[in-house]
Amino acid sequence: MDLREKALREKLAVVLPLMNERQRRIVAAVEARGYGRGGVQAVARATGMSRQTIYRGLADLEAGAPSERVRAAGGGRKRLSAHQPRLAETLEALIEPTVRGDPQSPLRWTSRSTRTLEAALAQAGYTISYHTVANLLHELDYTLQGNRKSSEGTVDHADRDAQFRYISDQASAALRGRLPVISVDTKKKELVGNYKNAGQQWRPKGDAIEVLTHDFPDPEVPKAVPYGVYDIGQNTGWVNVGMSSDTAEFAVESIRQWWRHMGRPRYPRARRLLICADSGGSNGYRLSLWKRELQTFATEQGLTITVCHFPPGTSKWNKIEHRLFSFITMNWRGQPLTDYRTIVNLIAGTKTRTGLIVKARLDRKTYKRGIKVSAQEMKALALEPHPFHGEWNYTLRPQRSSA
Repeated sequence: MDLREKALREKLAVVLPLMNERQRRIVAAVEARGYGRGGVQAVARATGMSRQTIYRGLADLEAGAPSERVRAAGGGRKRLSAHQPRLAETLEALIEPTVRGDPQSPLRWTSRSTRTLEAALAQAGYTISYHTVANLLHELDYTLQGNRKSSEGTVDHADRDAQFRYISDQASAALRGRLPVISVDTKKKELVGNYKNAGQQWRPKGDAIEVLTHDFPDPEVPKAVPYGVYDIGQNTGWVNVGMSSDTAEFAVESIRQWWRHMGRPRYPRARRLLICADSGGSNGYRLSLWKRELQTFATEQGLTITVCHFPPGTSKWNKIEHRLFSFITMNWRGQPLTDYRTIVNLIAGTKTRTGLIVKARLDRKTYKRGIKVSAQEMKALALEPHPFHGEWNYTLRPQRSSA
């Protein structure tokens, strides 16, 4: 081997391992053309490439526009599904054992990860890696997915859609008249302390906030009870953070505080208020205490209050859920709710690009459970059920003082 060919071998031994098949072919062709007579044979000896590969590289150079493909169409190994025709069918049977496969499949009660599926396919006689399992799943139009909250249970009232339309009509009429329309509900109770809060936030690398390992239910651990009031017309929110029980008395007090701090200043001439609420919880349509406390509030403020409840099982349709509570959750994600002050400040710091403004306060009052309302008290209320589903839609008018 002459010195020239030796130098060529040393140079290409360093460069070619860093390239893919197409790039190696082109570089070898360039060196062969620059070598002169006998260049193809010299490069073939120096690199171990076949002369045919080098000739294909020369053809690419002469074409002026080398192909972007590493290999020609159809090159490479055949797909595993070609060698193992029933592979895709077997894989789908493993993923959905209750639909396509054996209901008693051992995978029914295990996490169906790509590695688990690889092991199961190996037991069935297939040769496949977990990377190929993932690729095949994508080809079969499968994706990684979590659970989605959409099923509303077995409750499906015949007048469900009609009630939605009724609420929409009531709200639209009130908004046209520049009257306050609020959506109310209690947000999920939160543990107060150095506990893990779902979500992530940007922090210096390796500087994650350390929280307690366990958050088991404990009656001794303080809890925050956020009751929200969302003003649909003004895109503003009010959250009353309770420290005791989520009762109807607490719910109405939260509305009272909203009216005092935000409602009355924005609607100084309003004499009517529309409340959109769920069917259950502290503002449920079956609760006598809810109606009695609303009657007291209506009389105090001289307000005619109309309440429209969403049908049972449809709480997620309430606007406060996706116009206020969801943004609060996003704002405090990954932030331990260490104390009540932190909770109130995080709620009040919630903002959106559409201009949402949120105010919050801490309610230190203790609300008792189990307060009974007598039949006589209920009969004395100035409550007028609407012709359409009066149990869901009703109006409370201010009562005159008996003095």
